[in-house]
Amino acid sequence: MWRLLKNRRVLLGAALVLSLLGVALWPRPVAVDVGEVTRGPLVVTIDEEGETRVHHRFVVSAPLAGRVERIELEPGDIVERNKTVVARLRPEAAPLLDARSRAEAEAGVSAARAALGQAQAEEKRARATLELAAAEVKRTQELFGAGLTTRQVLEARQTDLATAEESGRAAEFAAATAASELERARVRLRPGTLDASGRTLPVLAPVDGVVLRRFRESASVVPAGEPLVEIGDPSHVEIVADLLSSDAVKVKPGMRVSVEQWGGEHPMGAAVRRVEPAGFTKVSALGVEEQRVNVIMDFDNGEAAWAAMGDAYRVEVRIAVWQTGDAVRVPTSALFRVGERWAAYVVEEGRARRVELQLGQRTPADAEVLAGLSGGGRVVLHPPDTLVDGGRVTARE
Repeated sequence: MWRLLKNRRVLLGAALVLSLLGVALWPRPVAVDVGEVTRGPLVVTIDEEGETRVHHRFVVSAPLAGRVERIELEPGDIVERNKTVVARLRPEAAPLLDARSRAEAEAGVSAARAALGQAQAEEKRARATLELAAAEVKRTQELFGAGLTTRQVLEARQTDLATAEESGRAAEFAAATAASELERARVRLRPGTLDASGRTLPVLAPVDGVVLRRFRESASVVPAGEPLVEIGDPSHVEIVADLLSSDAVKVKPGMRVSVEQWGGEHPMGAAVRRVEPAGFTKVSALGVEEQRVNVIMDFDNGEAAWAAMGDAYRVEVRIAVWQTGDAVRVPTSALFRVGERWAAYVVEEGRARRVELQLGQRTPADAEVLAGLSGGGRVVLHPPDTLVDGGRVTARE
């Protein structure tokens, strides 16, 4: 009897030890971070730093050698074409022109007059092109309203109109420049008639705009052609950003741009106007040579941009190179490689199930799933190497 009781105690002790060992060795659920598989819009962007600049700018220089008086204009002052006196120049006493110098000066006047005529003709051509582009936009809008054309055609006509407007502004500035060069050439014929009795020559603003920079402030003696002030048109502020050439090939004119980190609470809208055809070499902060390409963008509201910023302000741009309104999105932190394919762990009933995925476009935060998942599930974020297919998991708080 006593021996039977002793055997029972041994068996109970062994059963208890085995139970404790089973509990200790039983695999515990792995604590993991969990993310959601969602469905919604997805936008792929190229992010880069940019710089604002006034598109149309004009450097006013001294037409003659002489003594320029103190320039009172300050950066930001508004000037009017052929009204605002930018500087006053007292020409230095010069001898009468000899026959050869006068012939050269007269030839310069003739060349400047021809250049002015060419610029004025180009300005008229640009105006005619602008009128035609405006008529095309109006006609295409009517066709689009009647359902006889596509939105792509309408946007193309609107882009043509914007390009024609820019060409018209450029032609106006070219004509103003040619007129200023003609006036400078005419002045070169008059230095022998000027005296040193204190007579000053006013230098007028060639265009409407604001003063961007003042190269000289105090009175000083300057040679002919010395820059005095720089004037720009504040109605057109653009952005220039240098992208890697591998990114620039993805950017096309008309793509939408979000301008951020400019100092305001909300991003500003812009659009790509031009991708320059030639690149350049730039050394990065790490000392690596990179091939860069300038991309030019226009603000949707240039006057608002100028009111908030100025010339050479730093901004950050996000160029939307691809977008869709309905995509299955999975966090990129949940993805890992299985051979040549992508995969993720899906959480189902407390276990991690590995699924292979076919991906489309990707952003730093999310990736587009073409096959393998549908919206509404949960996936393991940053899956550990110890996690296996079918392993038990628990969501970390």
